[in-house]
Amino acid sequence: MPAVTLDRIRNLGIIAHIDAGKTTTSERILFYTGREHKLGNVDEGTTTTDWYFEERERGISIFSAATTCYWRGHRINLIDTPGHVDFTAEVERSLRVLDGAIGVFCGVGGVEPQSETVWRQADRYSVPRLAFVNKLDRVGSNFAKVVEQIRTKLKANAVAVTWPIGEEAEFRGVIDLIERKAMYFSEEDDGATVTVEEIPPELRDEAEVARAEMVESVANITPWMEEGFLSGRVFTNDEIRKGLRENTIARRIVPVFGGTSLRNKGVQPLLDGVIHYLPSPLDMPPVRGTHPETGKPVTRKPDPNDSLSALVFKIFTDEFSELVYVRIYSGTLRSGEVVWNPRLGKRERVTRLNLMHGQAREAVDSAGPGEIVTVVGLKTARTSDSLCDQKYPVALEAMTFPEPVVSMAIEPKNTADKDKLSETLTKMERDDPTFHMRVDEETGQTIVSGMGELHLDIIKNRMKHMYKLDANVGEPRVAYRETISKAADGEAEFIRKVTEGKGQYGHVKLRIEPDPGKAGVQVTNAAPEGSFPKLFWPSIEDGIKSAALTGSVAGYPMVYVKATVTGGSTHPTDGHEGAYNAAAVMAFQKAAQKAGGVVLEPIMKFDVVTPVGNVGDVIDDLNRRRADIHNVEQEDDRRKVTGLTPIAEMFGYANALRSLTQGRGTSSLEPHDYRPVPEHVAKHLFGSDT
Repeated sequence: MPAVTLDRIRNLGIIAHIDAGKTTTSERILFYTGREHKLGNVDEGTTTTDWYFEERERGISIFSAATTCYWRGHRINLIDTPGHVDFTAEVERSLRVLDGAIGVFCGVGGVEPQSETVWRQADRYSVPRLAFVNKLDRVGSNFAKVVEQIRTKLKANAVAVTWPIGEEAEFRGVIDLIERKAMYFSEEDDGATVTVEEIPPELRDEAEVARAEMVESVANITPWMEEGFLSGRVFTNDEIRKGLRENTIARRIVPVFGGTSLRNKGVQPLLDGVIHYLPSPLDMPPVRGTHPETGKPVTRKPDPNDSLSALVFKIFTDEFSELVYVRIYSGTLRSGEVVWNPRLGKRERVTRLNLMHGQAREAVDSAGPGEIVTVVGLKTARTSDSLCDQKYPVALEAMTFPEPVVSMAIEPKNTADKDKLSETLTKMERDDPTFHMRVDEETGQTIVSGMGELHLDIIKNRMKHMYKLDANVGEPRVAYRETISKAADGEAEFIRKVTEGKGQYGHVKLRIEPDPGKAGVQVTNAAPEGSFPKLFWPSIEDGIKSAALTGSVAGYPMVYVKATVTGGSTHPTDGHEGAYNAAAVMAFQKAAQKAGGVVLEPIMKFDVVTPVGNVGDVIDDLNRRRADIHNVEQEDDRRKVTGLTPIAEMFGYANALRSLTQGRGTSSLEPHDYRPVPEHVAKHLFGSDT
């Protein structure tokens, strides 16, 4: 592939609600950039980015897929992300490493529930965005209405830079508001030929109003334009683009484009917008991290001659190989060289580097700042790990992921596959930070947990088809958690004497306390110097985290807990890492028994859209499901009901909603938080108060 300078690289993600047309838009981008010579079709299962067989069967994206293409001398590193909330981790980790994004919105549905979720994720990582209002050929589509929804629902300063020519079935092309030209897309060659003409007379006034609004929106927030605008100055097209670019990169403006990807209209202007308005790696602030030993801040600029800094943002394993997806921020990563993982304190060799094109790989010898590649050879890396030069170490900011909310028991169909099942689940847990597995100590069952029923169904099918492993699975159930209601101390001493040689000794004191809002158990060391040898700290930390996996009330993993090691003691000859690990487990268990254990249930944020005639039945049904309804909004002839509800009450809800609304209702569930299980529910579930 041709080399380009850093200022001509765009790292871009496609984000949206499910069925808004992300993958179809990605396929058109690949086609018009010449990366693909035939249009991929979601319904026919021929897309590049939805390469996995279940994605093609179900017609939805499950995994984020990376590819590279070129447009007007610029290189676009593109990641197509899933829209279903069960696969939110794929969006999260993609946005963490991208410099820009395109939010795709349905011209009919507008800003839908998952649109808001992915928009918030992009806000969290300060990602500049363009918006693309898709499906403008459909009945009920309304470009101006969707632009207004982006402003009101997403609190974004949406500014139209193209304008539709025609509506619904009469949609024919778009007006470039900057150039004051109409653009039409040939049907003979799937829209590849773009014809530029004068704006139709009947649309000139409307286009001029839209253009004036665009220029005013830019000038009002651009200091070097504001005075000239007030004095009546006419800005050149290049000046307008400059103002749009500055404000898009600063996240003060979201340029909005329109079209219909399926009908091959409006995608080329969107590609031009990627080049004109989204940032290159040089436009982004230097990446920030910390020195892994001193904790002092470290910054790295996108310089290929600087020391290496890179982030592992995704791992994908199949039965043949393991691909580690990496974004490089500084330095140069070369095939065959050794890199340093500061989390593990280990060196690993990079065997091969690849550029990805969906599932296909293209080997490269090296990659520099702004590039996204896959690495083969890193056997112990995990999502969020940093890769760097050992002499100049840096730990980049890690990602956080929501806790799983649904679980199921799983077992091999025959005893011969027991080890294979464990090995397969371990690989899949490494791939997916929202998929967890554990063994129930009381029953011996293997319990797997994920983000929803669909997520677990995909996990089950992936085991069968990708790893050739059949397994028996139970019905999905709630992934309860436990926490504590008050602080408590614990202390334990582990002593094992032997008749010959050294014994084993470990002694740990700790304190646990509630830590609202923090996932899992946070462990810190506040023990006085000399309380125990430093080399045993990893064993103590591991013991605490292991003990927290079984709680103190009903055997569920603990969350929202801070554990502080306050002391201990050592032995001149018998100190042993296993003994300190065991002492930490026992000390934590003692403290947890005194700390007032509470069982928590996952609470989901729901958005239910229903025809107005069914809203009463839908609300009655939600009330029976322990829902806390926050709002009922009017959306044309529909109503959107939003609120919170325990996931325990929402299994099978999609089918129930279809029945209540004759198939016309839709719903979306998103993890919100954990709350104590009500007393009457706890008695039914666990047989006692919690």
